[in-house]
Amino acid sequence: VSDVAELRASLAAENAEFHVVKNSSLRVAAKALGLPEFDTTALAGPTAILVGGKNPAGVAKILKKFFDSKQKLEVKVGVLEKKIISAKDLAAIADLPPFSALRSQFLGLLTSNAGAFVRVLDAKVKKEQPAA
Repeated sequence: VSDVAELRASLAAENAEFHVVKNSSLRVAAKALGLPEFDTTALAGPTAILVGGKNPAGVAKILKKFFDSKQKLEVKVGVLEKKIISAKDLAAIADLPPFSALRSQFLGLLTSNAGAFVRVLDAKVKKEQPAA
């Protein structure tokens, strides 16, 4: 119980919630929300769900850290943007750098390519200009 309370507190930082639900209730709710249908193996045994969170990678990181340290639960399946995601894919999402780091890497890539393009244009202009 204290482990679940710890997980819930960690998820609150990402505005996500952890709930233990009945499999039949989850099937009905998923159908009502227009989510894809879960296969029977995904909803076998006790099931908990995570809802909310604006940053899926941040939520996945919290889950992965919790599962690695406690080794009490396993990820069966996930739903992201109304698509079923495997446990392997969720682990890959958890391994992504934070969104701010991805953004800075992307901007750095754009900046470096733009700088190289400007240097090529400058070299071409200097080559075509007659020496003074």
